[in-house]
Amino acid sequence: MLYAIIFNCKKMPKSYTDQIGHTFGVSGVPKRIVSLVPSQTELLYDLGLDEEVVGITKFCIHPKQWFRTKTRVGGTKDFKLDHIKVLAPDLIIANKEENEIIKIKALQTQYRVYTSDIATLNDAYGMINAVGELVGKSEKATTLVSKLKKTFAELPKRSDIKVAYLIWQKPYMVAAKATFIDDMLSNVCGFDNVFGDLMRYPCITLKDLQDKKPDVLFLSSEPYPFKEKHIYELSKLLPHTTCKLVDGELFSWYGSRLLQSANYFKQIL
Repeated sequence: MLYAIIFNCKKMPKSYTDQIGHTFGVSGVPKRIVSLVPSQTELLYDLGLDEEVVGITKFCIHPKQWFRTKTRVGGTKDFKLDHIKVLAPDLIIANKEENEIIKIKALQTQYRVYTSDIATLNDAYGMINAVGELVGKSEKATTLVSKLKKTFAELPKRSDIKVAYLIWQKPYMVAAKATFIDDMLSNVCGFDNVFGDLMRYPCITLKDLQDKKPDVLFLSSEPYPFKEKHIYELSKLLPHTTCKLVDGELFSWYGSRLLQSANYFKQIL
């Protein structure tokens, strides 16, 4: 009788609750994973997975060998449900901001879906540990988080510098409060985000930029690919502001690419 109880307990799936509060059961390590988030796709690779990942999006450009060889299921917003069905995943990795919540909920009715919700560096740490546990790579995930915490703790802070961070043009949009980029700017680097009084990714005008008078204007490489020509154009309108192109991946990717972010921020600071 006791043996039967122990045996049945071993068979019971473990319960996981993701960062949007969705609970699902997993029994055993997943063998067929679809990732709908570029930064988390790269994380799976750096945790040591390979054949277990059967599907990615067309924006999952890292690692390059996966981008060339893995089945693509569409974009982050317009992934194809029929493509995912053919892959028969036993785990899907999603994100509240990068994927549409309606589509995530549709996936939840058919598959095990872990959805992250990242607004701070601590949220990223929680996601890395959770994904590591889900895919049987807890030790590697814990080591990665420990290394990240140590590296970011060593960064200097520059609270004397006012910054703005452009993510889009026509209309101009900035990273404001309650975004991962703002957390990296304000809490990790210590900058004063001049649009920190607004929420999320508001549209602004050139007049708004002139009125805010940032010391530095960061022009991100993604999602809008700002170029040198934009620095020239904006510098004429903002003569007292330093305009600088920055690597958007290192400010907004919240997986293992964060290992590169700390050194990059050190150079900027």
